Amino acid sequence: MHLRIFTSVLLVLSLTGCATNPNPEANDPFEPTNRAIFDANDALDKAIALPIAKAYVDVVPEFARTGVHNFLSNLNLPVTFANDVLQGEVDRAGQTLARLAINSTIGIGGLIDVGTDLDIPAHTEDFGQTLAVWGVEEGPYLMLPFFGPSNPRDGIGMGVDIFLDPLTYAKYNDKAFWSALRFGGEVLDARSRNIDALDAVERSAVDYYAALRSLYRQQRENEIRNGKPNPQALPDF
Repeated sequence: MHLRIFTSVLLVLSLTGCATNPNPEANDPFEPTNRAIFDANDALDKAIALPIAKAYVDVVPEFARTGVHNFLSNLNLPVTFANDVLQGEVDRAGQTLARLAINSTIGIGGLIDVGTDLDIPAHTEDFGQTLAVWGVEEGPYLMLPFFGPSNPRDGIGMGVDIFLDPLTYAKYNDKAFWSALRFGGEVLDARSRNIDALDAVERSAVDYYAALRSLYRQQRENEIRNGKPNPQALPDF
């Protein structure tokens, strides 16, 4: 996680003042550099992440993969709760707290998603979304080495989320190892759950880079609005 912050800050600093071929419509003034980073990320994905993710899906039973996903999601609930509170979302904060309490106990440390069975909906929040709710603009589109699509607002948000995570301050044996294992598990879980979706995008898109840029922005806007319709996109009657 600390590498993620360092990479974000370093990239923002290195790109400042070196924008070429500005793309105002896509808010991608660093597009040549972003595309080069994207190509490197894509090559690493196809050489390492994708084969491992496919092997994971082939070897590990679905119920076990679901348990891993549930466990990792449960670890992130304190960060979601903190951002719910910072956004003034009282009801959603209550849902998050209830899910954390129920899944951590009855759900055996989060391995079983009992909260969903009890009709307590799941959602995620991060400080990048919180900044957006506070009116902070996203800034230019950035493609981060290893971590993919982002922007300065979300890069800052990633750093703050580390400080909002109670496990950052917890003391336990082999902390560096378990932190790395958690991060690796999150990457593997996310990649394995999106094998078919990303493959479909790549096969159908004329420009894979531009397609992912658009999808990333759409996803982030939907997350910021908590799934609610965008009033600016609705027709006037």
